[in-house]
Amino acid sequence: MKLLITLVSFSLLLFTLPVSAKVNIFACEPEWKSLAEALGGEYVSVYSATTAFQDPHYIEARPSLIAKTRQADLLVCTGAELEVGWLPLLLRQSGNASIQENEPGFFLAAAQVERIEIPTELDRSQGDVHASGNPHVHWDPYRLLTIAKALSKRLIIIDGDNAAGYQQRYRAFEAQWQKQIESWETHATQLNGKKVIVYHKNWSYLLNWLGIDIVGDLEPKPGIPPTSTHLASLLGKVRSTKADFILIANYQDDKGAHWLSEKVNIPVINLPFTIGGSEGANDLISLYNEVLMSLTKSHEEAQ
Repeated sequence: MKLLITLVSFSLLLFTLPVSAKVNIFACEPEWKSLAEALGGEYVSVYSATTAFQDPHYIEARPSLIAKTRQADLLVCTGAELEVGWLPLLLRQSGNASIQENEPGFFLAAAQVERIEIPTELDRSQGDVHASGNPHVHWDPYRLLTIAKALSKRLIIIDGDNAAGYQQRYRAFEAQWQKQIESWETHATQLNGKKVIVYHKNWSYLLNWLGIDIVGDLEPKPGIPPTSTHLASLLGKVRSTKADFILIANYQDDKGAHWLSEKVNIPVINLPFTIGGSEGANDLISLYNEVLMSLTKSHEEAQ
């Protein structure tokens, strides 16, 4: 009888113990995985659907990704049509009501901030144009801080029991991030007014922030790979504008960039576009550090 009472008491104890389940987060890109981990810490478990060496415009909605969305409590993606070719299919196939559009578990980073380069006319003949504007918002540190605040609030809605922890982590992130912005802006003043050729408009927010002018694009139209005819047409523009360097992301084909570089004798700077794009870029701060260091180093070497 005593044994039975003991077993019953032990069972009741197990039943009443609090369950500390982590919030499962499905991030579309590594930058949002990193941000979610910074804001969520021990309260979250985060999976990234893509890597730094993939173009997030063109991802296959694989069964493994569908399985991950089924398990998610919160979906964190860029939005602004960046994932339009694969995310809607994942959401439909997941059968997960909590991460559908207009639900608390559905979070698009680009929807939290004002976007640049919103087209005045939509014409598919102009290439892969984003109707909602440039989606690559993680390259503006001020916009990223706004996104971080919104994401922290969303985590509190989903996991209110740990609200104090999320608030504390956001305050720590905000203080460190603002300190970093001051340091980055101090060291990057020498880049103001420089002129660059880009492969794609994925660096626009960064270049706007630093005061760097885009004078040409290796793509003849957004989403269209460089052609020999277009590259040849860029030669005159590069010479007349006196471009300082050519920027490409590490997942982009660098052949056209190097061809142009040899013709006009300006350097190609191959940069990590997101977390994991280089050995040193393992979180948002180190990613920014590495990109800004590469830009300033290239400028100093050219002097």
